[in-house]
Amino acid sequence: MQFQITDIRFDCSLNEDGWDESDQIATEEKLAEEYIGQVWEADDEDDLIEEITCATGWCILSIDYRIILN
Repeated sequence: MQFQITDIRFDCSLNEDGWDESDQIATEEKLAEEYIGQVWEADDEDDLIEEITCATGWCILSIDYRIILN
């Protein structure tokens, strides 16, 4: 199935020195801008989340998408 991302929120929080809330917010916004509109091939929603998580290295807090019918 093909999924087009319509909205996505990532959890970019880290407990590391030099990483603060502004870094977190900036990263979350940049990732959202990059991934909204993209089309992904996946078996189902769980597979979609796993694919995007693996591609970005960040956990997904929420995701909205539309299924593209052929």
